[in-house]
Amino acid sequence: MLTRRDFARFAAAGTAASFAAPSLAASLGDVTIQPIASSHAPGELAVAIYRPPGYDRQRAERYPLLLLLHGGNGSERDILYFQSVFDAEILAGRVPPMVIAMPSARRSLYMDYHDGSQRWESFILRDVLPFLRRSEHVAQTREHTYIGGLSMGGLGALRIAFKHPRIFAAIAALEPAIEATLTWQGVGPETRFWRPETVLYPIFAQPVDARYWEANNPATIASRDPSRLLDLGIYLEVGDQDMLFLYEGVEFLHRVLFDARLAHEYRLVHGAEHVGRSLVPRMADALNFIGRQISPPLWIDEGVLGLRAIMDRQKRNADVEVQPVDPRQLRVANTTGPNPK
Repeated sequence: MLTRRDFARFAAAGTAASFAAPSLAASLGDVTIQPIASSHAPGELAVAIYRPPGYDRQRAERYPLLLLLHGGNGSERDILYFQSVFDAEILAGRVPPMVIAMPSARRSLYMDYHDGSQRWESFILRDVLPFLRRSEHVAQTREHTYIGGLSMGGLGALRIAFKHPRIFAAIAALEPAIEATLTWQGVGPETRFWRPETVLYPIFAQPVDARYWEANNPATIASRDPSRLLDLGIYLEVGDQDMLFLYEGVEFLHRVLFDARLAHEYRLVHGAEHVGRSLVPRMADALNFIGRQISPPLWIDEGVLGLRAIMDRQKRNADVEVQPVDPRQLRVANTTGPNPK
């Protein structure tokens, strides 16, 4: 059986190989690692901060801030693997200059523990976010404040964003380590083989407190009150070759959001594994999604609006309801019965 230590070793090796992207002629952005004190989480803690090319503390407009959460058994230093991706996307103009920060969290699942002994969600919200807003020239409000993550970090980012949609404008989750269920009882062997129940005892109590687990499960949170997420940009992706079967959980969450008619972006990346070279373009795609939240493209122009009006007339003639356009929601294709002429 593959142990978590083995998996961490292979994941680190795969990640290191995957980020051998073409180097730029000069290093344009920079990363610093700073210690951070906390009463919520134990041990020595730090946050790695990427500042974009040309970072200027004096510019009038503050930079967007992206909290990027690392995976299980990772650290704040994992941000270094992505530095060239950040630089390349900003240099090419596909992503606006932004500050990206990765705090340390060990294998906490970014959870406030059931017994209160460790509070990692509180660490992110009450220590890391205020620290960055004090020390960096970044957005001070929800607008232009974003969160994302990989694997365990994707799970943590989804949970935190879904629980606190008034703090973040959007979430980008890459291969989030989530389960295809709304209840603790639904967690099956496809998850337990790599995240055994004993690992969860310190976090969710022993035996696992089902209510506490469900209160922190992204799919359950979304299903209970989807209207809370209407103004949250949501990006989900996972490789279709994921060795941890994470495509099951991500597809499940996609369906929860889809059935609630919540607009979101979902990608099942063909041929991609949980580690390896695919993570470079996948991170670039996720950054592009965040970039489109910062500077929405003019995709719905006059030509699109004109064609939409023609299609609306055809819908009425076919007794299909014409609904008001709300970019936050999917429209339902309802028939209305005989249409009065």
